[in-house]
Amino acid sequence: MGEKDIPRGIHVVHDGPPDAPPLLLIHGSAASGATWSPLIPALASRHHVIRVDLPGCGRSAPAPKYDVPLQAAGVAAVLDGLGLGLGQADVVGHSSGGYVATALAEQRPDLVRSLALLSSGPSLDAFLPQPLILRALLAPPLGPLLWAVRSDGVTRKALNATAARPVDLPDEVVADLRRMTYRTTRAVLRCNSAYVAEKSVPDRLKALDVPILVIFGAADPRWEPSSVHQYDAVPGARVKTLAGVGHLVMFEEPERTGRLLLDFTASRPSVPET
Repeated sequence: MGEKDIPRGIHVVHDGPPDAPPLLLIHGSAASGATWSPLIPALASRHHVIRVDLPGCGRSAPAPKYDVPLQAAGVAAVLDGLGLGLGQADVVGHSSGGYVATALAEQRPDLVRSLALLSSGPSLDAFLPQPLILRALLAPPLGPLLWAVRSDGVTRKALNATAARPVDLPDEVVADLRRMTYRTTRAVLRCNSAYVAEKSVPDRLKALDVPILVIFGAADPRWEPSSVHQYDAVPGARVKTLAGVGHLVMFEEPERTGRLLLDFTASRPSVPET
């Protein structure tokens, strides 16, 4: 099996040695695999890093539906297409990408070696009133009009509104966000909310037999920072809070975030080949 076996329309990027332990990175809403760029040099030094653009995001084709379990099934098909062995992938999700990562572990525990969630809100009651620029871009009736005419500058400002301090965003990140349609973005957000409303992330994680790491910014403007302690109820989960950091942990604290991820994956026992 190989690249030809990956589902059509899904954009996948590889970094690091192909024979190194696989590390799958799943981006959040209205984002793409490019959002992981600050972490790639460190992660690719020890891993075969696989970045997937979810349907309708970045360079991947849109899909009829964006339910989180369906997105997870698509990611599983990518891993199957790459021919990964059972239980070999360390999986990391940022924001709502953590929901897709969790759903992947729910559906296909044979593919998931460990699970790390970055800035993934645990439950809907932890969701904060969003920054004004995000509300303007996403809420009808003006949202569709503003979304259609938004500039690179407005896009950067919207992304930075989720950080605790301004960060330098690569042009590729901005370009990928601008590729997303308003309709797709709204559909993805609705499906993410539905997944968490059905059952909180900590409650889902309790049912999984997989090592878990949670990283959260102590100044996250999207989710109540203290809500990270909901993850304390997950047996064995490692919970790390980054002081002075907002929602974009990979841009705000790339060195520390990368180090936490590498320390976590290095601590997991190797899966014997069969």
